[in-house]
Amino acid sequence: MTIATDMLDKYIEAEVAVLEGRTVTFGGRTLSMADLNQIREGRQEWERRVQAESTKGRSSGPALARFD
Repeated sequence: MTIATDMLDKYIEAEVAVLEGRTVTFGGRTLSMADLNQIREGRQEWERRVQAESTKGRSSGPALARFD
């Protein structure tokens, strides 16, 4: 696992816990339902990073081949 996938897992766990009515200590901060938007924003950022890592090195389209 990469740092991005580890962080994504932590944010998902925090989001689930808060939705279940629990408070979570995350990075030295105690988070509750009032912090749900921040947790979701963090999760979305790490989802983007995981996606970027998974597509790293892949071409987004066809390659150009020259036959001279």
